[in-house]
Amino acid sequence: MTSAHDHTTHDTTRIDDTRIARVRPLLTPALLDEKLPVPEAAEQLVETSRAAISRILHGHDDRLLAIVGPCSIHDHDQAMEYARLLKAEADAHAADLLIVMRVYFEKPRTTVGWKGYINDPHLDGSFAINEGLEMARRLLLDVLAAGLPVGTEFLDLLSPQFISDLVTWGAIGARTTESQSHRQLASGLSCPVGFKNGTDGSVKIAVDAVLAAQASHAFMGMTKMGQAAVFETRGNRDCHVILRGGKQPNYDAASVQAACDALTAAKLRPQVMIDLSHANSSKQHRRQIEVGSDVAKQIAAGDQRVVGVMIESHLHEGRQDIVAGQPLAWGVSVTDACISFEQTGPLLSELADAVRRRRAGK
Repeated sequence: MTSAHDHTTHDTTRIDDTRIARVRPLLTPALLDEKLPVPEAAEQLVETSRAAISRILHGHDDRLLAIVGPCSIHDHDQAMEYARLLKAEADAHAADLLIVMRVYFEKPRTTVGWKGYINDPHLDGSFAINEGLEMARRLLLDVLAAGLPVGTEFLDLLSPQFISDLVTWGAIGARTTESQSHRQLASGLSCPVGFKNGTDGSVKIAVDAVLAAQASHAFMGMTKMGQAAVFETRGNRDCHVILRGGKQPNYDAASVQAACDALTAAKLRPQVMIDLSHANSSKQHRRQIEVGSDVAKQIAAGDQRVVGVMIESHLHEGRQDIVAGQPLAWGVSVTDACISFEQTGPLLSELADAVRRRRAGK
């Protein structure tokens, strides 16, 4: 029988980490920042584009915020080819649209599947996460250098420390909007954040999330130096609701009205961003064009409450599966199906025209 003062090593393996197969080292955010620092021009672009989105959300800028890009990033060169095309559109519509490139590295899965560029950058189950973090940060820096601000979904609670300084706008997805941890994270993020309605279509979940993210919180996390710490946040006043559909689409005028009524009842700004994809397009990528036209009509008719849209768009339309040993088609999504860039240009033009008509109708 051992006493309380027995100094022999106590074996806890019967009860601790019994389902952990392996633990690998993770580089720290500070080391990655040192390797890939933020140039002055990129810092300025992030700062000015965040401020511009804040002005849109607070009614001081009547442009439409457009988050446009692939469902997920899986290749650097393809992403940069897309970025160069999108930059030309952003410049052409700068007076009416604030275009932010959708650069999604983390993918929530309903069951299992490829979890994204950070988690598995080689798409082969090798989970080279340290490489993925570096590749993700390098891509963000390159997109910023091309002159485009970036938006991403924050899914993992630690990854923001590696990349969030480069992000202009963030999303909390339908599966995580109800998560207390993600609401706390949003309350401390430096960028504006959109909360999607629940997968069942519940807007109340997103309204509650905006309220929660506006408040200050204290929670556990990891510093840039990789040290465990308690973070105390100031709250984020630049949060908003994203309508992405549920059991049925919710992009129509009646759904916008219902969502804004719920926001007004909660003493929040009555405004929404509309995701043209997901359940709003019934997961049929080409329907985004039809949904976008409907939203454009609402904007042109004078609705100031539609402050943004999200569009899933890639170089080429459709989607493809990742199959071992089989080369992937260039510029085609490996997650949700997207519209092509060729289809994206006219949609952006239609939305820009709607903003001009809304402005003229004041």
